[in-house]
Amino acid sequence: MTPTESREAPADELHGEALALSYGRMRVVHDVSLHLRPGVVTALIGPNGSGKSTALRALARLHRVDSGVVRIDGAHGARDAASLSAKEFARTVAMLSQSRPHPSGLEVQDVVAYGRHPHRGRFAGLTDADRQAITHALELTGLEDMAYRPVDELSGGELQRVWLATALAQSTGILLLDEPTNHLDLRYQVETLDLVCDLADRGTAVGVVLHDLDHAASVADEVVLMHKGRVHAAGTPAAVLTSENLTEVYGLAIEAAVDTRTGRVHVTPRGRHHDRARRALTALSA
Repeated sequence: MTPTESREAPADELHGEALALSYGRMRVVHDVSLHLRPGVVTALIGPNGSGKSTALRALARLHRVDSGVVRIDGAHGARDAASLSAKEFARTVAMLSQSRPHPSGLEVQDVVAYGRHPHRGRFAGLTDADRQAITHALELTGLEDMAYRPVDELSGGELQRVWLATALAQSTGILLLDEPTNHLDLRYQVETLDLVCDLADRGTAVGVVLHDLDHAASVADEVVLMHKGRVHAAGTPAAVLTSENLTEVYGLAIEAAVDTRTGRVHVTPRGRHHDRARRALTALSA
């Protein structure tokens, strides 16, 4: 999954300002502000129920905003996202969400072609530009050899990659990903994270929800650590992924250390059996 094309960096930025979000009468996100900039990977992390996925869905206009505003800044000036038509918004922002329909009776390329809907007329067929975008998305996600396979035959991990390709086929400057490595084996976890970085290097503004803290440390330029619906800390991985922050938010002992050679943060949770391997080795050598 290596990009084969280059394009000018998109100018659009996505802002969520002072967002308050609820499920029914329960407020789950309180006064959260997020800023996704071109060429930057912003990772949202935090425990289950911290509000990170809800905040991302609000940026994608998939969750109603109680107060605050979602705004797009770019070549067309500052625009309230709520003022845009569905197609206008989808030509700017794409999202890979956790909850997706399970298509049936379609081939992989047909599902990926849904990503071109914002660029097409109501009854128009696929253009050459549409076909190029679909082919490119299949190549980026390693699905080119599966283009004609029925999606009913795919594993969960393969289907995850199909939906990622569908989002990429939208050809937007802003990409939102909610746990994109779920259901993927090790190889495709790594390749998906590499692709996230490649897209940012080409100018895409990427917002991604991740549970794996080491994954966040490896790909993020900026990290937003959420806890109980609020931003607990935001900044570079080294500034946010500290033992103090992570231990407080996750409620267990977590050690975080920066590799002085690479500058990357490594995170080690300390459960009750964290030294089991060391004890086993000691017993074997006794």
